[in-house]
Amino acid sequence: MNKLVKVAGLVTALVIADHTSFAQQEKSIKTGDVPKGWHLLDKTKDGYYGISINKAYEFIHSKNLKGKTVVVAIIDSGIDTLHEDLKDILWVNPKEIPGNGIDDDGNGYIDDVHGWNFIGGKDGKNVKQDSYEGARVYHMFKSKYEGKTIDTTQLSADDKDEYAMWLKAKKKIEGDGNEEGVDLVMLKRALISAQKSDSVMRKALNKETYTGNDVDTFNAVSGSDKSAKGALLYLFKANQMMETTNKEFIDGFEEFVSGEERKAEAKEKAPQNYRGDITHDNEQDINDRSYGNPDVMASTPFHGTHVAGIIGAIRNNGKGMDGVADNVRIMMIRAVPDGDEHDKDIALAIRYAVDNGAKVVNMSFGKDFSPQKKWVDEAVKYAESKGVLLVHAAGNDAKNVDTADNFPNPIMRSTHTQASNWITVGASGDPRAGGFTASFSNYGKKEVDVFAPGVKIYSSIPGGNTYGNAQGTSMACPVVVGTAAFLLEYFPYLTPQQLKYCITKSAQVPDGKVKKPGTDELVALSDLSESGGIINAYEAAKVAATLDPSGKTTPKKPSPKPTLKNKKG
Repeated sequence: MNKLVKVAGLVTALVIADHTSFAQQEKSIKTGDVPKGWHLLDKTKDGYYGISINKAYEFIHSKNLKGKTVVVAIIDSGIDTLHEDLKDILWVNPKEIPGNGIDDDGNGYIDDVHGWNFIGGKDGKNVKQDSYEGARVYHMFKSKYEGKTIDTTQLSADDKDEYAMWLKAKKKIEGDGNEEGVDLVMLKRALISAQKSDSVMRKALNKETYTGNDVDTFNAVSGSDKSAKGALLYLFKANQMMETTNKEFIDGFEEFVSGEERKAEAKEKAPQNYRGDITHDNEQDINDRSYGNPDVMASTPFHGTHVAGIIGAIRNNGKGMDGVADNVRIMMIRAVPDGDEHDKDIALAIRYAVDNGAKVVNMSFGKDFSPQKKWVDEAVKYAESKGVLLVHAAGNDAKNVDTADNFPNPIMRSTHTQASNWITVGASGDPRAGGFTASFSNYGKKEVDVFAPGVKIYSSIPGGNTYGNAQGTSMACPVVVGTAAFLLEYFPYLTPQQLKYCITKSAQVPDGKVKKPGTDELVALSDLSESGGIINAYEAAKVAATLDPSGKTTPKKPSPKPTLKNKKG
């Protein structure tokens, strides 16, 4: 779902943090004094719990290693193809002639120069908003199961799964009277209040576009100005979005409220066919693939642009910020709307990435239901067979994904085996910005592999030369993807399994216990993830340097002892 992390605070839940993800509740994170780009820094040298990327490059250079270009695919909402820090690192399909209306390379996608848009129409129209998968599932099978006595012993394995999924969707849509829902009336009032405060602030500042920092430094005199400043400053600070513009902030709030309205409507009527009305494919046929268009920017590039910058924004060019990897090409595959993504689009997006040369795939999205999981599973196995690493954001519900559904995931539905080319990422922070674990992050001792910085992450945003903060596991995921790409640049023989080994084996264990997301309970990070640690590019590079080019994960010689505490074994 290409959506916001909700921040509990002003009314019931307010907005704007992670612009791709899961529209879930997140408790306010205490604002801390961390610098822009803190996620790249080193604890010993800089005092922040970043990934030590400069130290990693120093290590690489000490070995005189030459880097090779790595193609990274991002399955997301779109990308600003004109951004100063990204335009020169966009993947360019070498066999496609731009704009000639011909499928020059014969891959089934016409003019796919920088990637493909699976949620667009051949007429150039694009899907922006969409419904929620729970609502789609509920109404899809309602006539089949509603009010009927179902003897599950007589159902096939597939029908049992379908029926269980429908019952879960029914509970989600109709409710069971126990869950605490969003007060839509109060939420709408909060939006109207924010819009009015924005109008006052624009007039007071005498400009249409401003940031949270502008509000903070504004000297309000009149009562209305003071009221508007206080209300807006609370929202900007609570979401750690001080560099974000008022337009992006209010637009995101409006989208969030619109999404909650669509959820409420789902009880009474089937959701609109937002996607199908534009793509005009047969969604029930995975082999009907010739749909979409080449517009990878569309009208919703915020999230994908931010993710892309984290991975590979041009380093040391004096502009904006630095990406993690220094020699990547970004392939954008647009498949994530404002609402829940569709399994068919995700499955085909993964296959497109693999078939067109991507070696690492960023997947900062997720949902609670997956009616066509078999298609996604088959695509994951295809990527595994071709040596492609898939990295997925754990989600922002502060829930345990060992027991709660979060799709896509690496567990094959048909065999219950786990894909070996998959990393699931939780979001970490810094003691100066809320603690080692982000309060919103999902976790799982078995299903979350590693944590990575995902709080107050500064990166590129649409506008050509614009940058700002965002947070969520959607931001932690590209930190891991960037690190994987960095390792592949200098150790191109590494398999997905070896990359995962490097990243998880070298994960840094914080001293003491951490907060279990969504609570004040203190636990070991090993209770929240398989590695029990936070990613560190320097330590990962040291492990990579010991691995055998033959593809084995066992070191060719003993690993050097890390200078910081890391996972043993």
